[in-house]
Amino acid sequence: MAQQVIFPAERGAVIRPEVYGNFSEHLGRCIYEGLYVGEDSPIPNVNGLRTDVVEALRNLSLPVLRWPGGCFADEYHWKEGIGPKKGRKRIVNTNWGGVVEDNSFGTHEFMELCRQVGCKPYINGNVGSGTVQEMAEWIEYMTAGGDSTMAQMRAANGHAEPWQVDYFGVGNENWGCGGNMRPEYYADLFRRYQSYVKRYGEKPVYKIACGAGTSLENPNYEWTEVLMKNAAPYMDGLSLHYYTVPGPDWQHKGSATDFDRQEYYVTLQKALFIQTLVEGHGAVMDKYDPEKRIGLIVDEWGTWYDVEPGTNPGFLYQQNTMRDALVAGLSLNVFNKHCDRVHMANIAQTVNVLQAVVLTDGAKMALTPTYHVFDLYKVHQGARLLASSLTCDRVEGLPAVQESASISAQGAISTTVCNLSLDSAAPMRTVLTGVNVRPTQALVLTGDMRAYNDFEAGSSVAPQPLAGVEAVYDGRDTVLTYTLPPCSVARITVQ
Repeated sequence: MAQQVIFPAERGAVIRPEVYGNFSEHLGRCIYEGLYVGEDSPIPNVNGLRTDVVEALRNLSLPVLRWPGGCFADEYHWKEGIGPKKGRKRIVNTNWGGVVEDNSFGTHEFMELCRQVGCKPYINGNVGSGTVQEMAEWIEYMTAGGDSTMAQMRAANGHAEPWQVDYFGVGNENWGCGGNMRPEYYADLFRRYQSYVKRYGEKPVYKIACGAGTSLENPNYEWTEVLMKNAAPYMDGLSLHYYTVPGPDWQHKGSATDFDRQEYYVTLQKALFIQTLVEGHGAVMDKYDPEKRIGLIVDEWGTWYDVEPGTNPGFLYQQNTMRDALVAGLSLNVFNKHCDRVHMANIAQTVNVLQAVVLTDGAKMALTPTYHVFDLYKVHQGARLLASSLTCDRVEGLPAVQESASISAQGAISTTVCNLSLDSAAPMRTVLTGVNVRPTQALVLTGDMRAYNDFEAGSSVAPQPLAGVEAVYDGRDTVLTYTLPPCSVARITVQ
């Protein structure tokens, strides 16, 4: 039996809602066909944004959405995506599939998407091929009131009032597709560019510096060291990218649906490396920022497999199984446990790309197992982390069970627990010290490791009530007992 102990009196930092963010790039069918179909589409939409996807994201209480990239960001010139759509510049998306980008989805459309979803915008600026003036004018265009030329231009394009830009990334992957820069060079560029991300409204813009790209072979702590040493006073956040790639290399990443037990466990082992990275880069940041003012922004994470057979290799379209649900569950538990340093995380990507939460095919939509994990875990948004410990068996070099716990402002305690084993159910004994509480909800997502939702079968993989949860108060502590099925993610809430 696995034993979890939750200490409701030992409260940590607030788990910022932004830890449950998403990422949307001009890549494949994420924006076009996924989020945006245009005002004239027969697919139900409001101002060109497809209604079913917007409603699905609203249901997740999606807190923040990152756009326009990704590698696309450092080739994106924002003035090409405003004004009458017939006059917008058509360009070749050289990063992703070589398709023509018609810029029909630009700043106004993205801000309208955020309005409909009810989330904060996180915009990535262009350092790789853009100018300081271009970045400065974009901020002014979006956030300045009054009668400046940029504000007049925004009003002429249909939005008289300024928007609130909550988060702004100064470049993306500038060590790679964003310019192949050395960390010393990028640190100087960041200091320069961020100087012109001005505050026009009531709230300052949260400025995010490009952080390290990482892998199992190269955690790349040097990049974080150089950025923190040379630019820490100028940043509010520092990004971190890590993808879980089960295959031996980037040319052979493995199939999203055709995999065996060994690949399943290798995937989870590699996914759990995110904990090592968060702790390792966090330790470097602690040297220069012991108060943890600067957030670690994990703005690209998730699984990356070979594309589905017959699809454009540059579109990165992959199915999404219970294996991905386990990756999402254990990753989000790690972010929760390190919420004093992790201020935001953005899974890659929202629709039809990599570990998407939603898939579309014409007018059809499917919610992936990863979507349902985000739905289960949304109770942690804005809650306060609770100290917790776990004793359990190991399976294939991994802890068989993994967890985190939080308490809401209303006093509800929720724990999210993953059973990584494919073969063994996990009898659980959860001790909540010093409180007398009763279960109010218990849900579990489970299935065969290869199970997924498609456009024909619908949501066959979806949360169900977790039966058999019992609570006993012994005069001092409450003890919960229940059993997790193999290959499962569960949420138990008590009050």
